[in-house]
Amino acid sequence: MTDELDPITVTAARIGNGMGSLWDGINRHLVAAIYEVDHKGEPVEDGPSVHCLFVDDANLEATFNWQSPFDGAGPEARAPTLAAMLQSGAIQPLAESVDKSVGEATKEVSETARGRTGITKLNSTQVFTGMAPIRLQATLMLRAWRDPAAEVEAPLDMLWDWALPKYLAPEGTLLTAALEWWRERRDRDVNSLVEAAMPSAAPSLLAVRYKGRTYAPLVIESLGLPLNSPSDEFGRFVQLQLPVTFATLTAWDGNDWYNAKGVQ
Repeated sequence: MTDELDPITVTAARIGNGMGSLWDGINRHLVAAIYEVDHKGEPVEDGPSVHCLFVDDANLEATFNWQSPFDGAGPEARAPTLAAMLQSGAIQPLAESVDKSVGEATKEVSETARGRTGITKLNSTQVFTGMAPIRLQATLMLRAWRDPAAEVEAPLDMLWDWALPKYLAPEGTLLTAALEWWRERRDRDVNSLVEAAMPSAAPSLLAVRYKGRTYAPLVIESLGLPLNSPSDEFGRFVQLQLPVTFATLTAWDGNDWYNAKGVQ
């Protein structure tokens, strides 16, 4: 496969210069690239990217919700004590203790019910009821070999810039925004109303390219910064291990999984 067709090379050409540590001599598939994308997962042209290593455990976790809607349709749920006594055979000595003739009458029933259950294929069938977005939990390593400002501080600032909202309006509610829009706006259209009602800007959508797979679009759900990490005489970090949790913007299907591998 030529470099022109290599998806990693093509993606790298669409995003800006990567910031981060110098990982010379390390296989490129072991270096994670994080960059900004749009809601369709397409890279932002000439946008910055952060290159780092995943250390410790890096886990991709998907949770699938399966439920049994017919659970409880059997006799065990309707009359659990009676069903248990029938299945275990404990009802026969109880009946004898009440009345010997009743005990004799229930003997055959007790032997028939012993070891049986009301669970069937139908009432134990599970149905798929949905799934949460897929989560990628990892620890990112940044390390300075020559320049802490360029190799650690700059990518650190970039990660926090992506994780935090781009802008939060200092004040305002839906009511005050509507009143201001009506009083001060001359171009009263739907777009200006949306801007007035939602004046803040959400955090960036990202992609993570790692070991030949591209996970996008993602959001940063959590990002940690160990403040006791090593630093130089100017207080600049020289090595960082950042715990981070990414999550897909939506739940994934099979096509999304194969698209992450570059398989159409």
